[in-house]
Amino acid sequence: MKPPKDKQVYETEISTYWMRDDGILYSTSKPHMRTIENCTENFNTVKRITNNKKVPLLTYLGMSSKPSKETREFVARTLPEVYTAMAIVSASALGKIVMNIIFSINPPTIPMKTFSNDKDAKEWLKQYI
Repeated sequence: MKPPKDKQVYETEISTYWMRDDGILYSTSKPHMRTIENCTENFNTVKRITNNKKVPLLTYLGMSSKPSKETREFVARTLPEVYTAMAIVSASALGKIVMNIIFSINPPTIPMKTFSNDKDAKEWLKQYI
């Protein structure tokens, strides 16, 4: 998914973000290794975009390496400070299966669900705006 041309786009080392008029923050993930440092930068960027208001996120999943346990724990602790919910769109069935396995092993700290299309993801996120 490409950002719309009529919206401001924000780039971090690990994601591209844009806000739409529907109250949902959108992102596409980049294949860069997640670290506490670049995740901190990422969360700070999101807070600037949203003026420190928690918002739902619709993210288009990309491939990246598995982050360290410390990074995963940091992200899990920080998610509720930034987002109300997260919808993850994965074009591949394998990506969706992998995310569902991860959710069953490590329950997310915010409402989180995987989708194969953004229409269903947006509809689900509306309850968290």
